[in-house]
Parts: sequence; C-alpha cells; structure tokens
Amino acid sequence: MPIIQADDGNPINVEVEGPANAPALIMSNSLGTTLRMWDDQAPALAQQFRLIRYDRRGHGKTGAPKGPYTMDRLGRDVINIADALGVKKFNWVGLSMGGMVGQWLGANAPDRVEKLIITNTHYFYPDKAPWNDRIKFAQDNGLAPLAPTMMERWFTKGFRERSPQAVGRIGEMFSATNLDGFIGCCEAVRDMDFRQSTPTIAAPTLVIVGSQDPATPPAAGEDIHKMIKGSKLVALDAAHLSNVEQPKAYLDAMLGFLK
Repeated sequence: MPIIQADDGNPINVEVEGPANAPALIMSNSLGTTLRMWDDQAPALAQQFRLIRYDRRGHGKTGAPKGPYTMDRLGRDVINIADALGVKKFNWVGLSMGGMVGQWLGANAPDRVEKLIITNTHYFYPDKAPWNDRIKFAQDNGLAPLAPTMMERWFTKGFRERSPQAVGRIGEMFSATNLDGFIGCCEAVRDMDFRQSTPTIAAPTLVIVGSQDPATPPAAGEDIHKMIKGSKLVALDAAHLSNVEQPKAYLDAMLGFLK
C-alpha cells in the first residue's frame, strides 16, 4: 500500500490492484469512510482495471491536517496520486464526497478524465446551517455519538435490519474517522458550489442516485444529470451508500457504463 505525498506534503494512503497495463480506475469514498467502502466491488473490478483506491485527506491512514479543506485541494490530491503512479488518464467512480470531487475533476482536469461515474452526491448546498450544526456537534461530542444517526440516513430501515454486520462495519469506519479530517471535509462540502462548473463537464458521465437517499436526494442527482450534456442516469433502490446496500446492482451499472 503506497503512501503518496500530496504537493503540500500531506501523506495519502493509496491501494493499487489489478494489471499494470489495464485502464486505470480511481474510486473515491464518502465522508466518514475509508477505501474499504468499496470492498464489495473491488475484486471484480481489479480483474479488468488498474484499480486505484485511496483514503481521502482526513480519513483512514491518510494525513489529517487541520482544515478547512476545499474541493480544489481534494481534487488536486487526486491529480497528485495519478501523477505519482504515472497515470495520464483515468476513469473515476465517486460516491457522495467522491462524486463531488469527480465533478471538480471533470470540470477542472478534463484532459485527465476518461469516464465519470458520480453517485449519491450533490453540487451545492444553499442552506449551510445543517453543515454548521453537524460540525458543532462533532466538535462538542466527537464522532461516535453521531454514527447511529448517520447510519439511519445512509441505509434504509430494511437493510439495517437484514444486514447489521455491513452497517456495523461502516459505522465503525465513521466513528474511527479523524475529527479534524471530518470537520475539514464537512467545511469543503458546505462551501462547494458547482452550479457553474458542472455544466462544463464533457467526459461521458453516469449519475447514480439512491431512490430512498435522504442525504443526497435523487433530485440532486437528477439536476446533475440535466447539467451534464449526454449523461446517463440510473436509480437504485437504496439510501445513501448505494454501493453497500445494492452491491451487485451498483457493480452491474458501473461495468455496463465503463465497458
């Protein structure tokens, strides 16, 4: 598992699998999770792609400097990873924050992006209060007390009842997230505004929404689909972490688009 230095010196934990000469695929996870979020999809993807997963700044085994972070900074971290691995062009799969960074890459590094898959995500939050409240709660209480509420938002009631181990695994990831890293990323999400830049994305794009997602409602993904000319839209019967709740359907949608 290589550690790659970002251009500001921050260490980024990266995992690379699959054939070295295969097309590159970079996967980016949600706020409060690590690269392990993609474990259900990784084995199949590593057979066809040079699969690159990483812990976002502030998460997992990546450095967690004090924020605030910005989408520009998080996007440049990805370019630093690709440069260090000698990857000129890559396909991108990102969920939640990963979908936000994907929008930044599609608009700001179009020469690097082959195809984009952006999932369960948003492009702008006009109301900053919920993010400020979440930051304040985390500062005062830490992340563990927030985990149960987040799991209720991230998974449907039915999935929580039938797959408690999967939900517990994600809850543990969330609770273990570095507090400074979580807050820095919350600030990046709160302050992002892709209303002007996302419509400039020219890469072939698939937008995936969860039909029962309260965190990034389907309407947000539908707006992104309308913004990006020629994009495709797929809805999965899931809440926020649709790749965990519907692992096979998610993988099938990905592979159908990337082939």
